[in-house]
Amino acid sequence: MADLAVFYEHPQWFTALFDTLNRRGLDWTAIEIQDHTFDPGDTSLPAPVILNRLAMSSFLRQEEHALFYSMAVLDHWQGLGARVINGPGVLAYDTNKARQLSLFRKAGLAIPKTRVAHRRVDVPRLAAEVGYPVMVKVNVGGSGTGMIRYDSAEELEAAVADQLTPVGVDGVALIQEYIPARDARVIRCEVLDGKLLYALALDGAGSTFDLCPADVCMVDKPTITLSEFKPPADITKAVEKVARMSGLDVGGIEYMIDDRDGVARFYDLNAMSNFVAKPLEVLGWDPHDNLVDYLLPLIAAQQKAAA
Repeated sequence: MADLAVFYEHPQWFTALFDTLNRRGLDWTAIEIQDHTFDPGDTSLPAPVILNRLAMSSFLRQEEHALFYSMAVLDHWQGLGARVINGPGVLAYDTNKARQLSLFRKAGLAIPKTRVAHRRVDVPRLAAEVGYPVMVKVNVGGSGTGMIRYDSAEELEAAVADQLTPVGVDGVALIQEYIPARDARVIRCEVLDGKLLYALALDGAGSTFDLCPADVCMVDKPTITLSEFKPPADITKAVEKVARMSGLDVGGIEYMIDDRDGVARFYDLNAMSNFVAKPLEVLGWDPHDNLVDYLLPLIAAQQKAAA
């Protein structure tokens, strides 16, 4: 049995991770989610430490996606004693934007004005409560998919009548005020082991809703520029609080400054971080090495417990 299993779906995103694991000499194995099945009666583990790299956007690549399957198998392994990094607890937030917003509010943070619906017929009424322009979003998203801005009631009502408003894999939609981000900028804070690892400013965010900053994601997105960002101390504290509350081991938390009032509004938690493109250029260091430094004592602790 290997010391580490990487449970992943995207065929390209993890080359840098795999290269780092090999360079650092870890004994690891890859588990491709899409081809995976499991036996709930089986008490064996693929590894004592399992790194979950499930992407919410997997439903864009496979109609028979494994989002909810993955929650079941990760919970199975966790119940058998594996240390699952970004396990089923945090996935319950990752697969539910409505729960994320409630979590942010529970942490005392500001969020965009939002309503949640499970029927398309309710969307125009809720949009009127929120006010235009309005965003209609799917509850389980990824890579900016399932997000449409509507500028008037007439536009939205026509889309509802034609059944064109976004509907996600769970049938739940968010109706959310459109936030004018100050300087067209959003901030993505990456956390590791409950602490802020680094933050990125994504400038030009008004031109696309796909704000994934990794190498593969940046193809054909020249309007987005990335730079390292140092959040204020209160934002850092808030991000780390949300990470602890959600059980987020490694991932991103995003916010923007509302240009209308200067308030930081939090809107997304993402448990599948593949880190920034060209990290040596943007950060001056490679966060994959920090991830391995985090993994090594977890592996050692699991080995000691099994001895």
